[in-house]
Amino acid sequence: MKFSYNLPVDKMADPNEFLTAAAIGEIARAAEAAGFSACCVTDHPAPTQSWVDGGGHHALDPFVGLAFAAAVTSRLRLHTNVIVGAYRNPFLMAKSAATLDRLSGGRLIFGIGSGYLKPEFDALGVPFEGRGDAIDEAIRLMKRIWTGETIDFEGKGFRAAGIASLPTPVQHPNPPLWSGGNSDRAIRRAVELCDGWSPFPVSGQGSVFTRTESLATLDDLARKIDFAKEYAVSVGRVQPLQICMVPFSLGRMPTTRPGRDVLIDEVSTLSALGVGWMTISLPCHDRKECIDNARWFGEEVIRAVSVKDLI
Repeated sequence: MKFSYNLPVDKMADPNEFLTAAAIGEIARAAEAAGFSACCVTDHPAPTQSWVDGGGHHALDPFVGLAFAAAVTSRLRLHTNVIVGAYRNPFLMAKSAATLDRLSGGRLIFGIGSGYLKPEFDALGVPFEGRGDAIDEAIRLMKRIWTGETIDFEGKGFRAAGIASLPTPVQHPNPPLWSGGNSDRAIRRAVELCDGWSPFPVSGQGSVFTRTESLATLDDLARKIDFAKEYAVSVGRVQPLQICMVPFSLGRMPTTRPGRDVLIDEVSTLSALGVGWMTISLPCHDRKECIDNARWFGEEVIRAVSVKDLI
């Protein structure tokens, strides 16, 4: 099992505590020293104030935030969790990804999802309807862009005639692509076009609001993993699908830290289902707590899991 630590780039109330080069650097270095394999960030360029007031959040630009983390680390992978694919022209998105992968020495993990905040789409001038098709088109096109070949392509709202884009990413043929979301469409995208799948726990109104399917129990996750395996067989996919899950015991925005044994048990259970990565968010009321919790997780969970793997 590998772990991706959620950088608290959504903490806008105290920017000097979290949103400086020194803060991102200190937290990223702490995560790397603790044994995390990656750090991750989210993507919200233009959320509505009502959504933020209701529990949503702002975020730094994901590529810029991860670039600052890359500059002060050497091993830590750089994980977008997730880029909303339809927000950006595929050429611009591919350029940002290739730049980050190149300058970091090949450390990008490109999580990509469909998004759900319609007013954010409206603010950015991109269609909300058809966003799933736009992501599929973008993934296919970015794979071509990352080869460095000259491209002629007629897309939805853009036309490329004789276009080439350099540099190419360090990772060949492309940085790992992980499809975010719980729906069958997200799983099919993962199997057909990507290297991994990133579901997350959600139920009830949360599922309605985020416009994805409920995933509330281990049984729900097991059924979806079975669907992914069956679909892979049906389309002839032979390479394994990486699965990155948010632990049920933590959720995406925890206010308290669960016990060590609870987390270790969940790691074991998820691993048995075929999950190979977990994204970890821990309480971060200030920078010290964020760093202390990263160290605690490394000492109490990552080390214990690593020892079990060696036995």
